[in-house]
Amino acid sequence: MDNLGVLALLALAPILVVGVLLVGFRWPAKFAMPVGYVVAVLVALFVWKMDFSGVLAASIEGLVVAATMLYIVFGALLLLATLTVGGAMNAIRAGFNNISPDRRVQAVIIGWLFGSFIEGASGFGTPAAVVAPLLLALGFPAMAAVMVGLIIQSTPVSFGAVGTPILIGVQQGLGGDPAVAERVSVLGLTMPEFINSIGLEVAIIHALVGLLIPLIMVCMLTGFFGPERRFRDGLAVWPFAIYASLAMTVPYVLTARFFGPEFPSLFGGLIGLALVMFTSSRGFLMPKEIFDFGPKETWSQRWMGSLESAKAVELTGKMSLIRAWAPYILMGTLLVATRVIPEVKTFLTGLAIPVNDILGTGISTSIQPFYLPGFVLILASVFAFVLHKMNGAQIARAFKVSAAQLFGTAVALLFAVPLVRILIQSGPELNNSGLSSIPVTLAEGAAAISGGAWPLIAPWIGALGAFVAGSNTISNLTFSQFQFSTGAQIGVPPESIVAAQAIGGAGGNPISIHNIVAASATVGLLGREGDLLRKTILVTIYYCLAGGVISFLFIHGFGLNVGTIMLVILLVGFALIVRWMLKQKPKFVTKSGGTQPAQD
Repeated sequence: MDNLGVLALLALAPILVVGVLLVGFRWPAKFAMPVGYVVAVLVALFVWKMDFSGVLAASIEGLVVAATMLYIVFGALLLLATLTVGGAMNAIRAGFNNISPDRRVQAVIIGWLFGSFIEGASGFGTPAAVVAPLLLALGFPAMAAVMVGLIIQSTPVSFGAVGTPILIGVQQGLGGDPAVAERVSVLGLTMPEFINSIGLEVAIIHALVGLLIPLIMVCMLTGFFGPERRFRDGLAVWPFAIYASLAMTVPYVLTARFFGPEFPSLFGGLIGLALVMFTSSRGFLMPKEIFDFGPKETWSQRWMGSLESAKAVELTGKMSLIRAWAPYILMGTLLVATRVIPEVKTFLTGLAIPVNDILGTGISTSIQPFYLPGFVLILASVFAFVLHKMNGAQIARAFKVSAAQLFGTAVALLFAVPLVRILIQSGPELNNSGLSSIPVTLAEGAAAISGGAWPLIAPWIGALGAFVAGSNTISNLTFSQFQFSTGAQIGVPPESIVAAQAIGGAGGNPISIHNIVAASATVGLLGREGDLLRKTILVTIYYCLAGGVISFLFIHGFGLNVGTIMLVILLVGFALIVRWMLKQKPKFVTKSGGTQPAQD
């Protein structure tokens, strides 16, 4: 078969089937991914004519990679569960209780800054699940609390769970491709240096796109949930919102430059949180007029969850803030030490478990159990057991909670990663058809359609992957090699297209059904996913448009090209939106007896 269109359609079939089952039939990923895996096996065997041993070896390789991912996820979930069960999270939350009563300020500090830190430490949807009940307890409507938690799952996500979307998603997504190895050699880099360079490009683009995320968040907060439904009430705190954005993104980029992809969100969120809380306590850039949501009886019933805000989380903690934060501090210290001290790094990476020449196919991989972040996260959890004087029942509960959370992720990953590895390993080395690998064939089809405009499209593919799979990591695993091959096909630096993929994968997280359901459950808001999706999709659209334009300009520069034209359109559109906000009339006016619709 030599028809490129038909081949590209068949190459797309496993991903298309997963998408239809997840989106069209609303199957959970734990059911859709196994079906997608079966389709990938059939396409590999009967169209690409892979030997069964090659398919089986690629599947085994995928299971090994999935096991390393689950190791990291379990460590992240265990640490969060440990701090929650042991009472440390209550103390951390109590530390926020004396923040400005202004809801916009609270949303930025708790959502954007604390949420970014939690994303860097835990990832996998935990920030929204932590932020939403905390904001509910402070008096936010349940839907507003979840919306804030979902919006901030964008800029920090590419470096969530100590860099997993880059270190596992991108690196494993590209691993084993001879074209990638050739590109790394041409650039004179090692593979880790190549991945770090992609991570830095991702961080820079995120910082540019994410500059407006706190401002967009507060405008949406006041426009959708304010007593007068005015977006301009959020715009009024633009100096504070931009300052808080820079407080996170500047150290975020510097961390990516000097320490690699494990730490940008972790350190960016922590440094920004400490800086903004310190300056806010001294009144720096604090709004003169306090914004609140209005009397509770005026709230729409659709904003309300089944949990009372006072019961959502206990805001008084007996534990000191130093003791509460100590496990996170230990985690950060150990992670930095194991990455920047050469002797320690060499020793730990040397303790690897090789998995070589699987079934005689030449496919190889390895596990580094003591270097992977999962080991440090588990160590920090054990430290918390002792420091917080947790008893056996509490420790057992922490393990039970984290294991239960892991199960849903595990089933999806144990099929998703082998699916991806089959696609990647389907090249001429292991097939009898003479065809290029499945991702390369997809790339050839995409390049034929889009040409040089692909950088504008690449983030949308990443967002689609995150929406479908509920994970930036899985999106990167699925599409990184496809994006790399497409970049090579259209004659641009392929690593820049992979960076655009990672940007879109993060930007798609606010509309991930998995994340929406998980966050909604923490405040008793299940059944309103559509309401939330209609709001958070605005953030995803912004992220993919802006990310695509910036990626295009990174590659082609300014000039008379589609990227520059799109940038001008975006800037004009932004100016028109701001102008409309400033002229916006209130939809509601306050009268005695409550808030009523304003008369036009």
